[in-house]
Amino acid sequence: MCRHAAWLGPARPVTSLISDPGHGLLRQSYAPRMQKYGTVNADGFGFGWYDGPRPVRYRRTVPIWADANMPGLAAVARSSCIIAAVRSATAGMPIEESATAPFADGPWLLSHNGRVRREAVRPLAADAESVCDSAWLAAAVFTRLRDGLPLAGVLADVVRAAAEGDGEARLNLLVTGGSHLAAVAWGDTLFTHLEQGVLVASEPLDDRPGWRAVPDRSLLLASPDGVSVTPID
Repeated sequence: MCRHAAWLGPARPVTSLISDPGHGLLRQSYAPRMQKYGTVNADGFGFGWYDGPRPVRYRRTVPIWADANMPGLAAVARSSCIIAAVRSATAGMPIEESATAPFADGPWLLSHNGRVRREAVRPLAADAESVCDSAWLAAAVFTRLRDGLPLAGVLADVVRAAAEGDGEARLNLLVTGGSHLAAVAWGDTLFTHLEQGVLVASEPLDDRPGWRAVPDRSLLLASPDGVSVTPID
């Protein structure tokens, strides 16, 4: 299991997801408040942001609190679209950078919070960056996006197919192309906060009012035009 968060709105530093909030991802790496599976997220971390049409990533296999370079980089990396994640590796999955979110393909960034049997997602993609379950899930999404299919339909189709192959799968996803953001709540908590932009996170990053839970088995779509949440049948 993992914890992840994303921002879409006026440019802000990566620290706005990690260390600035009282319960940002740095704190969630060692003291998550709502995590149902696992107690710490010390198997790596990553974040991605946009400085042009293609994203920039920083991924490590060490705990986020152990990386001396992270605070300075996260403070100067600013963007109107950011994804960040801290990882608790599924048992049997490798601890390596290629297994650490966010995954990338062209303009896309993707993070997966959950677990799924690899046998359930391998038929959905030809190859993956890593043998881990999240990498195969990302490859399934990226394969369809490269074919020009719409993001909302791709996420719904991939999640349904993965759930058919693994009835106990947890499939919370964050995906962005830089100008818009999509999220799936499937088997674990997901929250959103709207204030000058859109925050989406596995659990609230702070104690401000306004955080709202995204219903399970739902798809959230956010763009400068607004936010919508629809059930995935």
